[in-house]
Amino acid sequence: MMATRLKQFGLLLFSMLICGVAFFQMFERTTGGFPQNYLWMLAFVGALFLTSWGLPLRFQPYANQAIMCCVMVLTGTGIMMIARIDQDLNTSVAFKQLLWLSIALVLANLLVIFMKDYRVLRRFSYVSMVIGLVLLLSPMLPVIGSEQYGARIWVKIPGLGSFQPSEFAKLFLAFFFASYLYDHRDQLAVGGKKVLGLQLPRIKDLGPIIVVWIVSMGVLVVQHDLGTSLMFFAMFVSMLYVATGRTSWIVIGFIAFAVGAFAAANIFSHVGARVDAWLHPFDSAQYNKEYGGSYQLVTGIFGLASGGLMGTGLGQGHPSLTPIANSDYIYAALGE
Repeated sequence: MMATRLKQFGLLLFSMLICGVAFFQMFERTTGGFPQNYLWMLAFVGALFLTSWGLPLRFQPYANQAIMCCVMVLTGTGIMMIARIDQDLNTSVAFKQLLWLSIALVLANLLVIFMKDYRVLRRFSYVSMVIGLVLLLSPMLPVIGSEQYGARIWVKIPGLGSFQPSEFAKLFLAFFFASYLYDHRDQLAVGGKKVLGLQLPRIKDLGPIIVVWIVSMGVLVVQHDLGTSLMFFAMFVSMLYVATGRTSWIVIGFIAFAVGAFAAANIFSHVGARVDAWLHPFDSAQYNKEYGGSYQLVTGIFGLASGGLMGTGLGQGHPSLTPIANSDYIYAALGE
């Protein structure tokens, strides 16, 4: 056990080194030095990560702390890239992200201390379902709902700014799916009738979760949040597969996706526009559209092409030329 803990601690220190070097190199090439506000904030976040690694030793001794290394590298790399774009746009999005990361780590540490057994959360599975659906519906309210870039997925709070409730809804609905599937895993695994050679579960066992999934997908499509709707679909199918162990769900998922994508592209104009932009990104009509066109896609492709196979290096290139790269297309910025 001690040898495993030491290895995990070494991985955490190595992850901190990767993030620190990345930030240092990026700031050296863009500003010529490390800003003091970032230096202190990164030191604070690093201390929180060390705390997050150490607390389970006392309160959750069987926890796998290696995941903390993955969290640090992924969040650190992403925020570093956002900070790189901030240098070109004269914004401070990355610093705000570090503040939110600090809050998240504090909350995570409090959960480790006060929640002795996470399984008690299963009692609140339907509560999490209601909260998740309310969060999904909140951008459609006339007072607080806000539309940006052609998608109504934002909620504005006076004095505090705006946020996407669907990001929090993912957590609550994922928890509901997991809890429901765990409680009904035996019934779902047994299966009901065969349709086209595929063993399907009984409707009464799968009904509640299908209703919630359809409502979630419908709301997201109406709000023009296609990326999140696709993520919900993938999460739903993968969790069904994990719960039942039936590969037939993968086949059913692909078939449902193909049918749903074809129907949505022909029924909803904004879905059809996204498909057209994907199929014909260099078409002038698609490129010059204000919303739903291919301008962002094409500029991202140009950025990836200019970076080549190995990229231009941290702090180099022009990632800010891709619209909304710091939140909606960070892959293009990283690739360049």
